[in-house]
Amino acid sequence: MAHVLHRPATEPPAVRADGGRPGGLDDLLQRSDIWRGGTHAASDHVLPTGHAALDAAIGGWPQGALTELLTDSQGIGEVSLLLPSLAALSRERWIAFVAPPHIPYAPALAAAGIDLARFLWLRPDNEADALWAMEQSLRSGVCGAVLGWPTRADHRALRRLQLAAETGNALAVLYRPRRAAADASPAALRLELAPAAGGLRIHALKRRGGWNTAPLLLAR
Repeated sequence: MAHVLHRPATEPPAVRADGGRPGGLDDLLQRSDIWRGGTHAASDHVLPTGHAALDAAIGGWPQGALTELLTDSQGIGEVSLLLPSLAALSRERWIAFVAPPHIPYAPALAAAGIDLARFLWLRPDNEADALWAMEQSLRSGVCGAVLGWPTRADHRALRRLQLAAETGNALAVLYRPRRAAADASPAALRLELAPAAGGLRIHALKRRGGWNTAPLLLAR
């Protein structure tokens, strides 16, 4: 897996960037942000990951929903994991990286098939601005995918991002530390990532249709 985030010798300048009565239980269960354990609706919109073994394990990336990738490591293929899907999405919609830890490496993105003319790199000044930028990008309907690296995100912030992804029918991906696995989250999919000999170890902690699955090794 190619490295797509690059740490330069010097940092470049930042790019700024109804009120009716509630429905019944049936209406509530139709909401995409409500997950029912042990069920997997055929109407769920998923995007193929581009990795056969991963698709078999999780069914694909949930479109119009929040995904969390939990890892304490960088440069292990955590971004490359998304490249096949991002390339497909960039044919018609924008791809946004919000506050990545390093500079996105344009040659690697282009080599993976991402249309750089539809790529946004946002470097907000602070955490509040980063969360706002992610939410607005997701809600806009212009972005097919928004990847974010928040340093802190409480349940309320995660909930807003989930609803924004639903509104914009976008793929929302957050990179968070592994300790966040202990916290409740509205995310439709939570994967724990760790480096492994010859590849990337992926453990599905939460997915639509079930909870923990056996870890899998995705070869580089």
